Amino acid sequence: MTSVNYPIYDADRHFYEPPEAFLRHLPKKYSKEFQYVQVNGRTKLAVGGMLSDYIPNPTFEVVAAPGSHEKWYRGQNPKGLSLRECTGDPVPSQAAFHDGDAHLTVMDEQNIHAGLFIPTLASIIEERLAHKPEVIQALLHSVNLWTLDECGFAHRDRLYPVPMINLADVDAACAELDFLLKAGARVVGIRPAPVAGIKGGRSMGFQEFDHFWARINEAKIFVVMHVSDSGYDKIYQWWTAGGKGEFRPFEKDPFGELLDWMGRPIADSLAALICHGVFDRFPDVRIASLENGSSWLEPLLHRLDMTYHKMPSAFQRNPLETFRRHVYVAPFYEDPVEKVIELVGVERVLFGSDWPHPEGLAQPLDFFKDIEALTAEQTQRVMSTNLKELLAGVR
Repeated sequence: MTSVNYPIYDADRHFYEPPEAFLRHLPKKYSKEFQYVQVNGRTKLAVGGMLSDYIPNPTFEVVAAPGSHEKWYRGQNPKGLSLRECTGDPVPSQAAFHDGDAHLTVMDEQNIHAGLFIPTLASIIEERLAHKPEVIQALLHSVNLWTLDECGFAHRDRLYPVPMINLADVDAACAELDFLLKAGARVVGIRPAPVAGIKGGRSMGFQEFDHFWARINEAKIFVVMHVSDSGYDKIYQWWTAGGKGEFRPFEKDPFGELLDWMGRPIADSLAALICHGVFDRFPDVRIASLENGSSWLEPLLHRLDMTYHKMPSAFQRNPLETFRRHVYVAPFYEDPVEKVIELVGVERVLFGSDWPHPEGLAQPLDFFKDIEALTAEQTQRVMSTNLKELLAGVR
């Protein structure tokens, strides 16, 4: 590990939610909407009355070992093993996978000073219950309450859980945001996807959501858009006559991988915020793209620039400038970080380990090996200063 004299800030750490995270505070009238059920002796999840295999083991009693998918994502798979074959044997759950104090102990061992703490299973909720926004709101509020109970939102000023908000009902979203701000949240998360509604999806950049963005702007907190089930598996299904049914993030095939279910949602979401004027109306809003990688970045910036030169009167300023003012990107370890810096500036690049997920890094500071070409000043920006400033509300 590179020796440094500054604190490391990790923008992408995770917890695995136990069943009580969803159920402890869930009103009884919604109890049938999110159930842990027994199927052939195994615990499965039923969401909205439909059995789901999105996460094969939703209790997380055993999980894939941290970092076990790294070689697969780096393209180091000469034997052509499937992702499941690359995973190896599961490991028992650890307290650090869901408990704040235990997680901090591991962070000390890893020489990580502070980090965001992001839910895992919560990403199942919004796509499967899009037609029931009141249930989505209740489930996310339940997880947020459990997080407050168990950890708080600024645990020892080192561990910062990311509470999730759904925007389908903007009044409910604003009420949740107000609750979270009073509870001490430094950051909130929204899914990179169209906001579901009666008439279909719509942009979170539309003016109907301005009350939400105005509160974010005033509070000077930032918003995380972390990879999720954004519903883009529909594209795969269009091409494959219904495909494989329910979206399963760890079941890969070449065509599905090339369709980029991960990059398209974040690129579209950021484009919507820019084109629909959120950053013009609310100049202190900042977005952090986490675990979406960066392969989508250069094509998006190219399209924004071309669109601006075709119709400049549609924008208050060049959208590239807007992007570079307001958007932060956490590249994957396999991404060319120097190129990301070239595109958006070193002040907008974040380090995220994704620990303890299998696709992340088993040893987070191995990321130093992937940024050896950076200067010392650039490295400190990526590994420390940028997230530190975001959490402090510094622009």
